[in-house]
Amino acid sequence: MNSNATLQELISLSQFLGDERRQLAILGEGNTSAKIDDKTFFVKASGSCLETLSEDDLVACHFAPLLEMLGNDELSDQQIEDQLFACRVDPKSKKPSVETLFHAYLLSLPGIEYVGHTHSVTVNQILCSPLAEQFATRKLFPDEIVCCGPQSVLVPYTDPGLKLSQVIREKCQKFIDEFGAPPRVILLQNHGLITLGKTPGAVKAAMLMAHKSAEIFVGAAALGGPTFLEPDDVDRIANRIDEHYRQRALKL
Repeated sequence: MNSNATLQELISLSQFLGDERRQLAILGEGNTSAKIDDKTFFVKASGSCLETLSEDDLVACHFAPLLEMLGNDELSDQQIEDQLFACRVDPKSKKPSVETLFHAYLLSLPGIEYVGHTHSVTVNQILCSPLAEQFATRKLFPDEIVCCGPQSVLVPYTDPGLKLSQVIREKCQKFIDEFGAPPRVILLQNHGLITLGKTPGAVKAAMLMAHKSAEIFVGAAALGGPTFLEPDDVDRIANRIDEHYRQRALKL
């Protein structure tokens, strides 16, 4: 796919996630990104609104300086700010989101071409409660596994920006070591969620299913507590041939 086609796909994805009727993001909340090639990617500009995102609100950035920053614990806020400006392909473009760092990392993972980050109202009801770990590690129904994977990565609340990106990298690497593939959903305590995949459809599916799963979880908690699927059942669904076919058909 050429860079203009990727740009248009990202705008469509952003506006879909930003539609306020979906209760995923309002005002300037959330951000999105898409890989252009091995050296560059698009990311939402700081302060832009997903629902009304346009070409001017997307910034092309270089991977290399951002990935290098993830290994540096000594950067001041001003140095981080300066390097975010410096990573732009076009120095006249807008400032990239402060969360550009974790987008750079996630888009560098194998098979990941698109990333979406929102502040879903229902998901945050759980992430702002003591039940966040249960929601991340246990599953309630088959379609949740098909679209969101057997587990999600749970990241404790961390200061947005460099430190959050470093913790996301650490937690994702542990997940990859255990499951052999990147996660589909990353849950950020007291913050929001990230979904990632090869296509915009994969990002949408995981985002919408995580939102639906949260609604079911909250309702089940109000009725005495969720009844989770057993680990063997989760593993069976995650590895069924017919479910893999459905994932391919849905471009997940």
